[in-house]
Amino acid sequence: MFVRTRRYALVLAAIIATAAPLSLGARADITPPKLKIESHTLDNGLRVVLGLDNSRPVANVQVWYRVGSKDERKGRTGFAHLFEHMMFRGSANVGPEEHMRLIREGGGTINAYTNFDRTVYWQTIPSNHIERVLWLEADRMASLVVNEENFKKEREVVKEERRLRFENPPYGMLAEWVLAATFQTYPYKYLPIGSMEDLNAATAADVKEFFDTFYVPNNATLVVVGDIDPKVTLEQVQKHFGKIPRSKDVPTVTATEPQQKELRVVEKTDPKAPLPAVASAFKLPSRGHADSYALQVAFDILSTGESSRLYRKLVYEEQSAVAAQAQLLVLEGPSVGFLFGVANQGKDVKDVAKSIRAVVDGLAAAPPSADELTKVKNTIVSRLVIGRQTMQEKADDLGEAASLLGDPERYNTELQKYQAVTAADVQRVVKEYLPEPRETRLFIQPPAAAPAKK
Repeated sequence: MFVRTRRYALVLAAIIATAAPLSLGARADITPPKLKIESHTLDNGLRVVLGLDNSRPVANVQVWYRVGSKDERKGRTGFAHLFEHMMFRGSANVGPEEHMRLIREGGGTINAYTNFDRTVYWQTIPSNHIERVLWLEADRMASLVVNEENFKKEREVVKEERRLRFENPPYGMLAEWVLAATFQTYPYKYLPIGSMEDLNAATAADVKEFFDTFYVPNNATLVVVGDIDPKVTLEQVQKHFGKIPRSKDVPTVTATEPQQKELRVVEKTDPKAPLPAVASAFKLPSRGHADSYALQVAFDILSTGESSRLYRKLVYEEQSAVAAQAQLLVLEGPSVGFLFGVANQGKDVKDVAKSIRAVVDGLAAAPPSADELTKVKNTIVSRLVIGRQTMQEKADDLGEAASLLGDPERYNTELQKYQAVTAADVQRVVKEYLPEPRETRLFIQPPAAAPAKK
């Protein structure tokens, strides 16, 4: 039962895939080695970021396309994620699935992911295979095969993924419901998976237009981290990517989200939910904003571990909930923070919502203790230091700094920003960004019980 309820508590993290793994033992004042970084821009607009790490003969190559679900048109959601699948269906010189086969034959690993802001393709390979990867990535950027057969096949794969990850599990629709209620105008109201209606309505011509608009060199950042000779690697990049023509200017999101001034309450019925649940959401500053660091500390104080404020009050002390968690989704546009609780049997989910509100108000009323702050900072340091042990993890963070923050050198300075957060900073941001008038509250109810037979 315990494992099962923890799975419900982690449903938001599983859906939006932003929670870093928790590790123990790092000191809050630790200073990790800096990564030597070079940045270049080709004539066609491709941004190239190189990170030098000669600790082992391995490299990670990533292509970050500045397109995610927020860039999709209304009625055409799910295209960015669909393209994550389409990009492995072959190009002018590479057959379907051959890209993955060539990487694996060279001893490498390969995958991709899509989120609200970016679509990222990555591969880790022995460093003597870097040019092979550069050629493969350049070939599909220049000449992806978009035809009816590939489109229909991958669309069905994406539709099945939506069923398995969202429509079938208990609370699987929670993120879609709460984001749709939280955002009024900004396109974060749509999940990257897209809607079934939009996927069914899509055509191969729509997909080709999407590719021609966003999958261009002047909308991409190429990241290479590992055992490289920067001069040689840059020459190889120029050789394979430099001939791809620059496109016209790429459209960007211009919508703005109005500030919420009163509590917004939504109720949904989930036929697969075994217990009532409540999720509260707050719109927050974007990734890299000065307050985003204190907000991350605040959310960790609220929910990191079973000694966190939410878990301790709702699960241990009150026993009003079987699970309680907070989750911060840090985005290029307005970020969003979630607080989530599953009511215990026989408990009123409205009381769970009141208890969540009381925990947040308590952190706004008084700063966290020195012990709480130190514990959370240690956890964040662990995520940033221990979470950068592999070439892929280094490239992930370097790509985020370059693509989302616009400055690759932020890779080397982010940790200090978390270390500088004070208890007063935490109290201030909770008071400013998490008051009840800025909250969107979603209640999820199981289906009504059938009347007993006489």
